[in-house]
Amino acid sequence: MSLPLHHPGDALLMDYAGGCLGEAGGLVVATHLALCPGCRCAVAELDAVGGALLEELEPDALAPGALDRLFARLDEPPPYEEPPTPPRIAPPAVPSLIPEPLRRYVGGNPAAMRWRMMAPGFQCVDIPLSRGERARLIRMKGGAAAPRHSHEGLELALVLDGGFSDALGQFARGDVAVGDGSIDHKPVADPEGCLCLSVTLGRLRLTGAVGRFLNPFMRL
Repeated sequence: MSLPLHHPGDALLMDYAGGCLGEAGGLVVATHLALCPGCRCAVAELDAVGGALLEELEPDALAPGALDRLFARLDEPPPYEEPPTPPRIAPPAVPSLIPEPLRRYVGGNPAAMRWRMMAPGFQCVDIPLSRGERARLIRMKGGAAAPRHSHEGLELALVLDGGFSDALGQFARGDVAVGDGSIDHKPVADPEGCLCLSVTLGRLRLTGAVGRFLNPFMRL
């Protein structure tokens, strides 16, 4: 299997490592990490740097009597615990198009998901997230083209199967397309179709001749 060629970029990886990317964006990056050893190493290095910086911070002073209370708890007998149940040997994992952590949200079988029609050639599954953030699985038929659009925020699209092409290039499994207000594009699915995880942080802005008239009716 080939390795991804398009990555989230240093800024998004730093935000992810720092825990400030949000659930939707974090889901895209974390799923990309499952498919990209290079970005996994980069995030591990960022975590190591963050840990080193924390070690240089001056520790907070302990509350009066904290050490005595700790020693007193160590002298208490441990609570009774049932002996652990021997672990079950799991069957070999079946390869899935849906890697972790995305699998925890939607399961591992796209055929079992409840797809709904977005437009001719496009189907989607909404992924429930907290705090009103939105993420979707989008399935495009071969040759299907999305309306030409730009963004009032950030758009992240992670390819899970097949691929698509647009003004930014050709994207295959594991690749992340990052769009913002400077990008005006019209993604077109490869002949075999495309399955991707899509996150839009802000509104889409249609830019085609007809799309401009539809912008007032667009939802997030």
